[in-house]
Amino acid sequence: MISIGGIIGAGLFVGSSASIATIGPAVVVSYFIAGAIILLVMRMLGEMATASPEIGSFTEYARLGLGHWAGFVNGWLYWYFWAIVIAIETIAGSTIVQLLLPTAPSWLIGVGLISALTAVNLMSARSYGEFEFWFASLKVAAIIAFIIFAFAYATGLASPNGPTFSNLLDHGGFAPFGPMAVLSGVTSVIFALCGAEIATIAAAESDEPARTVAKLTTSVVVRIALFYILSISLIVSVVPWPEIKIGYSPFASALEVMGIPTAAAIMNFIVLVAVLSCLNSGLYVTSRVLFTLAAQGDAPQSLVKLNSRSVPVRAILLGSSVGYVGVLISIVSPKVVFAFLVDASGAIMIVIYLIETMAQIRLRRHFEKVDPSRLQVRMWLFPWLSYLTMAILLAVLLAMALTGAHYKEFYSSMICVAVVVAGYWYRRRFPGLTQPLDRGASDGAIRTDALTPV
Repeated sequence: MISIGGIIGAGLFVGSSASIATIGPAVVVSYFIAGAIILLVMRMLGEMATASPEIGSFTEYARLGLGHWAGFVNGWLYWYFWAIVIAIETIAGSTIVQLLLPTAPSWLIGVGLISALTAVNLMSARSYGEFEFWFASLKVAAIIAFIIFAFAYATGLASPNGPTFSNLLDHGGFAPFGPMAVLSGVTSVIFALCGAEIATIAAAESDEPARTVAKLTTSVVVRIALFYILSISLIVSVVPWPEIKIGYSPFASALEVMGIPTAAAIMNFIVLVAVLSCLNSGLYVTSRVLFTLAAQGDAPQSLVKLNSRSVPVRAILLGSSVGYVGVLISIVSPKVVFAFLVDASGAIMIVIYLIETMAQIRLRRHFEKVDPSRLQVRMWLFPWLSYLTMAILLAVLLAMALTGAHYKEFYSSMICVAVVVAGYWYRRRFPGLTQPLDRGASDGAIRTDALTPV
């Protein structure tokens, strides 16, 4: 459910409107391609997780396979990605709540949302998991209910005018903007599917991390891809795609076409749940990634300290503070500073996945020589599918660089990557507060000897 919660967010309920409007009914193909990419990446993460179950954050597989530079770069890039998510989701959540409390300032609502979910994360990893389970359950229930109603309408069972599948071909055909639009659409669609890897971080705190990761990487992502593909397919079957408005939930549009009362209010509630889920996950992920970075000497050592409930309090509070700062920046400089920070996260996950793919190829060959028994979960058709995944990820980055709609995100993200790489150079030259921990360090430090790069 944590994996499901990481994928199903506002990107599906609202963000999909932009993809449908710019691609047409063929957006289903774009989601299928993006889902296949995420599935392959998750399979590789599953292989590395079961081979090295002692590793906490999945970003550390890069360190193990490629060296300390990769662990530093991937860890800080992933932290930055989710830190921006915290700020974005806080703003989105405050906007929705303000519809119910129009007299309350949005910044005050945002502070309240962050404070509430920070308190949840400070209680224990179990409390985070419980809240995320129920958030994810509500989202899944909403999508299942939507699929049932939309299927009945699209097939003519609940439609006064019979089946509506003709909307897939009317209004310019299945791919009105051509096949290139379908391929370039993958660059935006794939970001809506990012988040499944959160479960590999949470699994590290479970009783059976290897078994948990192996199960989720082979089954859950497939189910989520079906949720996306099936729900989007029904939307473009029920609603003529030219009627989809960018920024307005296509789910709400479909509910209105089907005559469901208070469609907008229903979707506002569901989107709020999705936002709170992403905010909850963001606070959890940023704290665990910081904890791992600190344990490896790549972040201030104070962040590795745990409280009596095995919670990295300082790392959580630092992540929540980013949310407060993000809300402030969005008010002071929404079109310059905040816009740049958001754009700079646009290609980050593709870079992270690319580095993880490179690490998987090297680790797989290493374990096959040293200890094949550790490969309980194996990447399919190795090494060809691994190389294909790498090629596709590079193609997505190239498409972003050459596509007018995404080139700003690409170059802003590359600036962010360059800053992190420079940070690694500075960390090596001037260790300062980030001295590596002793192998026998206390305060809950993870074993650094388990992370000697191959």
